[in-house]
Amino acid sequence: MANGTLAAMALFALSLTPLFPAKASPAPQGKKEYLSDTEADKIRDADSPSARIKLYLSFADDRLKKFQYELSRTTAERRRAEILNSLLNAYVGCVDDAADQVALAGEKQMDIHQALKEFSSKGKTYLSYLQKLNKDSPDYDSYQETLQDAIEGTEDALADVDKAQKEAPPAPVRRKPS
Repeated sequence: MANGTLAAMALFALSLTPLFPAKASPAPQGKKEYLSDTEADKIRDADSPSARIKLYLSFADDRLKKFQYELSRTTAERRRAEILNSLLNAYVGCVDDAADQVALAGEKQMDIHQALKEFSSKGKTYLSYLQKLNKDSPDYDSYQETLQDAIEGTEDALADVDKAQKEAPPAPVRRKPS
């Protein structure tokens, strides 16, 4: 009788298992692949679009500094082209995400005047640097397409910032108590 009960339990257990495995759930969309865990935490902890814009700009700045460093190295890494392209892609990802925060703040009619000024100023500096990159560099061919994407992404972001500055309500006026 024990063997019959055991067999019945096994059949019952098998009937509960699906014949086809469940589909794997997609990876969580929270963390951007070009941000470190610390950077992603800072973005997540930022309390406003303005703070997130400033963080994304600082991360973009960091990527361009690393790009400059890689270009100036006399002994090239074995994967130099991959590193240069990765840094440019990470830069443009940060700029795009900052522009997304501008749009979000606009939808919510939030005051981001200071962040817009900073974005406009730094964005123009970034664009100038990208446009001046030496086409005679021996590595230029390896990152030319990514560079063009970075230039276009920066131009698009600056256009979004310009539009947001024109459409944004005036900054609140602080009055002194009487």
